[in-house]
Amino acid sequence: MQTLTLSPIGFVHSPFAEPSQVPRGLGAKHEEEGILEVLPEFEAGLKDIEGFSHLYVVWVFDRSQGYELEGKPPCDDRSHGVFATRSPRRPNPIGLTVVRLLRRSGRQLHVRGVDMIDGTPILDVKPYLSNVPESELRRGWLAEAEARREGAGRDRA
Repeated sequence: MQTLTLSPIGFVHSPFAEPSQVPRGLGAKHEEEGILEVLPEFEAGLKDIEGFSHLYVVWVFDRSQGYELEGKPPCDDRSHGVFATRSPRRPNPIGLTVVRLLRRSGRQLHVRGVDMIDGTPILDVKPYLSNVPESELRRGWLAEAEARREGAGRDRA
């Protein structure tokens, strides 16, 4: 297997000190604010980023160890392949998050929607652009899990 060497372009400042503090599961809201702090040598790369409302953040699950190709996510009692989930236990521990850009202050991007723990290394930041119509988006097994959960809630009522 080929080895790739990636270096952080910055780090996340987040209210979450531990992975257990990050909201997970069905209906989890990611509304916490944080800061993406870009290293000084990459600050020029932020030119014109203020014009975008949302950003993709590519980051590293730097505290995750090992991987599992199948597992049960916290929001379902059924097993799914790791590539069909957002599990941190991945062959390449890379995370992807969409955040709302609130403002830029020098090398700091103030954002809402962080789901990373404090000190997480950032590999890249990109403007969020989507040309996929909402009518064409599918939520896969997650939609099925939500439907099962709603059905179980009605059965108990």
